[in-house]
Parts: sequence; structure tokens; C-alpha cells
Amino acid sequence: MTAHDHASCQHTARSAAERLAAARGVRLTDSRARVLEIVAESHKPVGAYDILQRLAGERGRAAPPTVYRALAFLVDQGFVHRIDSLNAFVACFDPERAHDAGFLICEKCRTVQEVADPALGAAVKSAVAASGFRPRRVVVEISGLCAECAV
Repeated sequence: MTAHDHASCQHTARSAAERLAAARGVRLTDSRARVLEIVAESHKPVGAYDILQRLAGERGRAAPPTVYRALAFLVDQGFVHRIDSLNAFVACFDPERAHDAGFLICEKCRTVQEVADPALGAAVKSAVAASGFRPRRVVVEISGLCAECAV
């Protein structure tokens, strides 16, 4: 197994967020950027409470509304994805491109891999179109074992 540089992931996610926030005319505050870094530091989903604990450990007392507002901003801007089934968040490493999200969630090691295939969202939208349902957001979550854990 090759070593993975999570610091590089944090830097990539933050750089993209800074660039896109400036282009969109929105503010990536220090608190929002730090929440993004915490989410991006591993490829495992992180819950709001875990983020709150980290911030409290770093900065003293942290207010829950600050974390929830930061997460709402990050999700709204496409910098972070919410994994509904886990009530947790993962960083988006392709925030420049609006896309439907698909996730492979390992039940053993809890890593999450994003599936960035436009055909996935198109297939779901096509499948429900006959019913007259109009999806606003498509998120596909597939649980199982990653390649390393399946061995």
C-alpha cells in the first residue's frame, strides 16, 4: 500500500475553495476554511460533533452554530458533500464542476470514495422521469467493502 499525503488533499481543497469563493464573490472565512481542512484531512466521513471537538481542542470553546453554519456554506458552495446515511461530511475534490454525487462507503474502514461519473446522475434522473418526479439533488450512496478491505 502506498502512503497517501492527506496534507496535499487539505491544501488542494482549500486552494480550490479560496479560488472559487473569490470568483463567486462569497467569503471563505477562517472558520469556514478550518472546517474544510478538518473535513479534507482524511477520506473518512466526519460528523459535525467531531469537527466541533477538534475546534474546541484547537481554539478553546467552539459554538455549535458556527460549525453548522460553516458546513451549510461549504455544502452550498459544493466544497463539501453530505453523506446522508452517515450524517457526516466529506470534502469534494472537484468543486469547480457542478455534479451529482455518488459515494462508495466502506463498512469496515469507513473510507469514502466519490464517484465522479456524470452518467450516474443521468441514469437516476432517467429512471425516475417516467414517474413525473423531478429530482432536485441526486446522491447515490453504495455501502460495501473497499478493494483493500475485501481482500
